[in-house]
Amino acid sequence: MKQSKRTRRRGLVLTIAGLKRLQGAILAIEKVENNGERFTLEDLGDRMKVSTKTLNRLWSLNTGVDQKTLKLCFSAFNLELCREDYGILSEPNYTEGSQALSVSLETGERKLFPSLSLDYLATQHHNQLENLWSYPDGPVPVDSPFYVDRPPIEELVYREVIQPGCVIRIRATREMGKSSLVVRLLAFAKMQSYRSVNVNCNQIDSSCLTDLNKLLRSLCWQIATELGIDPKLDDNWDEEIGCKLSCSIYLQSYLLKQCKSPVVLVLNEVDRFFEYPEIAPEFFGLLRSWYEEARQDTTLQKLRLVVVYSTEVYVSLDINRSPFNIGLPIRLPEFTDHQVKYLAQRHGLDWTPDNEVNQLMSLVGGHPALIRIALYYLCCQGLTLEELIEDAIANGGIYRYHLWRHWAILQENPSLVKAYVEVVAAKQSISLNPIDTHKLESLGLIAYKGDRILPRCELYRAYFKKQLGVAEFEYKSLKKRA
Repeated sequence: MKQSKRTRRRGLVLTIAGLKRLQGAILAIEKVENNGERFTLEDLGDRMKVSTKTLNRLWSLNTGVDQKTLKLCFSAFNLELCREDYGILSEPNYTEGSQALSVSLETGERKLFPSLSLDYLATQHHNQLENLWSYPDGPVPVDSPFYVDRPPIEELVYREVIQPGCVIRIRATREMGKSSLVVRLLAFAKMQSYRSVNVNCNQIDSSCLTDLNKLLRSLCWQIATELGIDPKLDDNWDEEIGCKLSCSIYLQSYLLKQCKSPVVLVLNEVDRFFEYPEIAPEFFGLLRSWYEEARQDTTLQKLRLVVVYSTEVYVSLDINRSPFNIGLPIRLPEFTDHQVKYLAQRHGLDWTPDNEVNQLMSLVGGHPALIRIALYYLCCQGLTLEELIEDAIANGGIYRYHLWRHWAILQENPSLVKAYVEVVAAKQSISLNPIDTHKLESLGLIAYKGDRILPRCELYRAYFKKQLGVAEFEYKSLKKRA
């Protein structure tokens, strides 16, 4: 019988112990042979006789490589690969007969077994599975089996963050996986012995967002504190030269001068600044100036800036002063059918693209958060796929909070309500105001199919057709009264 063609299985991932052992050996060789300077990925690849793409897979701790590759990497630094250095992570090969995933929590290994059922897992490892199957809210932990790589995005950000003075800007609508990608980027940076500072702009006091000097001092204080440096702001801040120049000098001459390794600065939720036009252009212009000066300034080259923002706020900034047209742009796509199948297998579901995968994606497309929520309820709450779809179409079902959030945003903008009424009711191509189209796309509410503008998924069409039917009536009534 002719066997179906299978893709190569790369099934081993480094354990924390293995990673520490390998990193320690690399550091030792760097001190002896490279005057303590870090090897680049290309240097490491040449030494280990593997590609930089393979190294990125290895450092991710989430994507497997084969045993031969691991032995090459370890032997290149005079190490013998031990059983404690790796765990097993077999990846689905996307052929018919792919087996369901099981998790051996006692050994820390992840394997594919055809006969290990969810009932068995729940009985044997109830407490551990409760942790694995917690409600999917927030970033996916770096060691979670439920993270799905979206090539080539992970490789691109890993490659870019090692470039001197780089800027990476990650943008997408909410719940598309920005924070999960940042978690992995920071883990990769840590493996390179980089320092990191992760700033959540939602934690900045509102009083700082109307005063640029207070904002920059607050930011500098947080960076210094997270780097373990005494801030000494008053000793290194000169009001007479202005807060932007003071901030730049403080960063270059005080903070970065004390750091021997690069510093990854992540600015999360910077879209909060968009609501403060008195400080936003000045702040973003400052970030842009650091990026430009880093081309000549070796101290500023230590700074690796990662800017993360949602597209749900319409932005109008001077393009020459905005950081959003510099550096590496990353936009997160939806999951493909193969990726949804892969994630279903990670949940122990034996799905096929032509059946269950297609049914779920017909409802929510490849939206990462909506897919994860569905799999959680299917595995942990006893819902069937048919029940989930029927309830979601009827009244929003398990997605009602997600839908309510979008509905609240729409209600704040009558022109968007009117535009979306046209979208959900249209049976052929329509033309919308470009600004309204941009806003609806930024909210993640529409998609393009050829020259047609459509609701992003059937869930949105069904839900908003009901909601906007009411809104349209109210809109016409108000217009008539006027």
